[in-house]
Formats: sequence, C-alpha cells, structure tokens
Amino acid sequence: MEQVVHQAVDTLKNGGIIAYPTETFYGLGAKFDLEDSLKTLYDIKQRPEEKAMPLIIGNKELITIVAKSVNKIAVSLMDRFWPGPLILIFPAIEGLSKYITAGTHKVAVRIPGESFALHLAKTANFPITATSANPSGLPPARDAETVIRYFGDKIVLVIDGSTTSGGLPSTLVDITENKIKILREGVIDKKLLT
Repeated sequence: MEQVVHQAVDTLKNGGIIAYPTETFYGLGAKFDLEDSLKTLYDIKQRPEEKAMPLIIGNKELITIVAKSVNKIAVSLMDRFWPGPLILIFPAIEGLSKYITAGTHKVAVRIPGESFALHLAKTANFPITATSANPSGLPPARDAETVIRYFGDKIVLVIDGSTTSGGLPSTLVDITENKIKILREGVIDKKLLT
C-alpha cells in the first residue's frame, strides 16, 4: 500500500486528479492550492460553482494552512471525533481558492477515519479535496468500477480499495459563529454533538 500512497501523492503534486476510497464512499482528490486542478475537478464533476469543496488533512496542525482561526468548540469537536466522519467549517485564510470556499470565506475540513484516505492525507502532509466521486446529481461511487464508469480517463489515478461501506455521508458542522450549527446530519448523530 505504501507504494500506491506515494504514487497518489506524486500524482496530486503534479496536478493530477485521483479517486480514492474513504471510510464511506470514494472521493476525488486534487492538491488544495493548484488552481488548474481544482477547476478541472469542478468541470468533470459538473459541480455548481456555489458549492464549496471539502478538504481532508492528515493531522490537526495542517488546519492553519487553510483556516484563519480555530475556536474552542472546534478544538473540542476535533478532539472527540477526529479522525472520523465529521467535517468542520472554519473561517478561511485570505487567498484560498474560490473552488474550495465557493466565495463563502469558509473552508470545510476533516481528518478521515481509518481508510486509504487517512494514509493518503498523512503521507501528503498537505490538504486534499475530498468531494464525493460522482458527477453532480448521481449517487456517490462505492467502488473503483463506478468511478471509472463516471469519469473514464479524466481521472489520472483510481485507487481500487474494493467496495466502501457507503451508508450515510460525513456530518457537516459550521462552528464559525462560536456555536454548533449542523448543516448536514450524517454518520455522527446530532445528539452526540450538543
């Protein structure tokens, strides 16, 4: 697996888009600061530009690369639920790509649970997009075959991690206003968050 992880990181650094298994579905990855790669990712997903793009990171220290500030609520939730299926929304640093923030001045980040995605994020040591592997409006891919059927050769590298568990997506929480605002209830039940 180590060799595949390093190949994936090299592909990302060189501007390629990859598909990789997470603990729920397959995700599409591009390096967070390569504008052309992010634009290509939006184009192949046919994603509306007003929809922000979540990121995965391999350790909490990387938050400062994309987030302007981290409040006490965020620290508490990160301590309790990371690594895992909880996406937290932070105030974004100045100059972060509009493809990641969708003009909201916010950035969505998580450390994935035990999966290829976690090993990828830890090895890369830079934020990676983690949007679901599907064209907008279609179900998220749970296996490499579906990713290939959806995107063909538009993806440089597809990591086959067999079939993912699927189920509910990650829970999405905005903590930018110093309170917990659940935008999407997913794997983590809202009762556990309050």
